[in-house]
Amino acid sequence: MKLKTFRGGIHPEGHKDISKGQEVEAYLPKGDLVFPINQHIGKPARPVVAKGDPVLAGQIIAEADGFVSANIISSCSGKVKAIEERHTASGARAMCIVIENDGQYTLAPGIGKTPHRGTLSSKDILDAIKAAGIVGMGGAGFPTHVKLTSKNPESIDYVIANGSECEPYITCDDRLMQDENRGILEGLRLVLELFPNAQGVIAIEDNKPDAIKAMEAVCAGEKHISVQPVMAKYPEGGERNLISVISGRDLRFGQLPADVGCVVCNVSTLNAIYHAVHNSEPLMERYFTVSGDAVANPRTMSVRIGTSCAELIEAAGGIKPGCTVKKVLSGGPMMGIAMSSLDVPVCKNNNALTVLAEDEVELAEAQATACIRCGRCTRACPIHLIPQAMAEAAERKDYEQYEKRLYGLDCIACGSCTYVCPAKRPLMQLFKQTKASIMAAKRK
Repeated sequence: MKLKTFRGGIHPEGHKDISKGQEVEAYLPKGDLVFPINQHIGKPARPVVAKGDPVLAGQIIAEADGFVSANIISSCSGKVKAIEERHTASGARAMCIVIENDGQYTLAPGIGKTPHRGTLSSKDILDAIKAAGIVGMGGAGFPTHVKLTSKNPESIDYVIANGSECEPYITCDDRLMQDENRGILEGLRLVLELFPNAQGVIAIEDNKPDAIKAMEAVCAGEKHISVQPVMAKYPEGGERNLISVISGRDLRFGQLPADVGCVVCNVSTLNAIYHAVHNSEPLMERYFTVSGDAVANPRTMSVRIGTSCAELIEAAGGIKPGCTVKKVLSGGPMMGIAMSSLDVPVCKNNNALTVLAEDEVELAEAQATACIRCGRCTRACPIHLIPQAMAEAAERKDYEQYEKRLYGLDCIACGSCTYVCPAKRPLMQLFKQTKASIMAAKRK
């Protein structure tokens, strides 16, 4: 059977074998835990604790402050040490709640208890998701209760579970689908209860045969849920690409997935939904990969939100003896963010650290030339933009052309254009800077 795929995209080396064979273990942090109040798209949460307050694991420490916002949950017990600005993985500073971890992980009352018996209403499901502080865990961080709140739920035809995990090195969703296949299925069932006409489709790239096997086994006999293997190609996990592959529908610029009858949720998000609704367990931990050619023991772990990234590299065996680290990325090598410090916390939408002995960007910069107009960037772009023209507009700061005629703000910063460019031009970096400049001007 010919596997489905999308137009464009690239085939970077996966490097997934180095971390996916290890058993997943729960890591309990040793130091303080740090919780930025803006771990989601939208308005930052509002702290509801003060310095010196005792805190229990599973307790809300910052409440959603507006419709597009999300609760922040403590993943440990202890005492509030400070509420202050700290650096995050992006390098920006954010207000954070710092908790002195007592090492006991004492749960708040009601955590882990079955909250509902009998039939759940849509409101029950959405309220539980909101209370748990769940956001998109594939990287976007959009509050999940907002995504699943629809004015016309009957118009949704597909709920797509995103298990593609196309970014090199990262294997946390692969392992989650093997270990928590029942939780992912139950989470998908709950979401389908919100959309009475929808079919559930679990999309998994074909380079994850163990995950496909595990999900097919647990979904056997399901009438409204199926597993769809798709061709391994980057960036398969982009919403626009996945919708095209699964539904055959074109998500045009400016449209939301719901406009074409689709809802897309990461498999980690669905597993978190199951635990929130059925077990009253808020989002306190997640699967997280520490990998790269400079790590002694690459692996995926179950980690507490708020854990220091420095601790997690040590938990993966630290740096290989004799190895010099050139770059550490929050995420993978295609869309990850280069980190200036490891003294930053894991947030809800962080899924990996990639520790590299070589800096490919630095090597490319040394070889960069002028554009040779080969058109490879346009052929590789998965959302049909024209990177060559976008770069020209960005360089002359013609932001109206960039935004209005070239749809540059729709760029998903996947890096495919940069990857294929024979002139080694830093296209994605230019597009990120241009978008930031345009958005800053709009805010003013």
